[in-house]
Amino acid sequence: MSIAYLNGVFLPLEDARVSPLDRGFLFADGIYEVAAVIDGRLVDNASHLARLERSTAAIGITLPLSPDDIQAVQKELVVRNALSEGLVYLQVTRGADVSRDFIAPASLSPTLFLFVQDRPFLDLPAVRTGIAVATMPDLRWKRRDIKSVGLLAQAMAKQAARDAGAQEAWMVEDGFVTEGASSTAFIVIDEGIITRPYSEAVLAGCTASALTALAEESGLRIVRRPFTVAEALDAKEAFITSASTLCQSVVRIDGRNIGDGTPGPIATRLRTLYIDFARSTAV
Repeated sequence: MSIAYLNGVFLPLEDARVSPLDRGFLFADGIYEVAAVIDGRLVDNASHLARLERSTAAIGITLPLSPDDIQAVQKELVVRNALSEGLVYLQVTRGADVSRDFIAPASLSPTLFLFVQDRPFLDLPAVRTGIAVATMPDLRWKRRDIKSVGLLAQAMAKQAARDAGAQEAWMVEDGFVTEGASSTAFIVIDEGIITRPYSEAVLAGCTASALTALAEESGLRIVRRPFTVAEALDAKEAFITSASTLCQSVVRIDGRNIGDGTPGPIATRLRTLYIDFARSTAV
């Protein structure tokens, strides 16, 4: 039986209940984070909690617990669920509002909900074979730097990608790739490892930030600029990063092979570097 956390109480996940008047349900008025767990420890969690603080501050939600207390809850969930490898999901909304008004009362108490997912990701077939990506128009709102629970556009993109035989969607705006539906996008060309700079147009990926730092420390060149779909199709390699995929090679984009159609040496090397980093710094 999976144990969750809701507003100060650890309880069976199946017993967790949130009000239908919660603004997260009615307005998507909330923020979420997902932290990876490897060997029963949280990976790069300080970065996730810092991003949680940035996102909640951006929309004016006050966290009901301090980052240290939230981490204590995360750790307790890992222990109570005997989680060795997987994810800890965290969501905070503005709370329940009986008026269902667009302007929320200042007196609302935020809703804080966490649960775990037992999900192996270190040794999956996709690590050895690579994945396919489908490109599609970016239909999201303009503040993509805020990790909002409003994920309809991403869900639609994921479904369209699956229908096209791909495992991830790359969102495209004005001819340039912004990011994946749930990942940061990278390509490898002669110029270096190319990824979009952080701005309001994209989410600052925690895994991406750690991985680019590791790449630069190992002598690889990171170039932060937008890249086009055409550049991606002609790249030597492509890959994505996220808490749930770490560093994952992309071997096909819109049905066309990237390089020789197998995971490339740079993405493979970066994945190893990141896993070593994750294991040595996890808490």
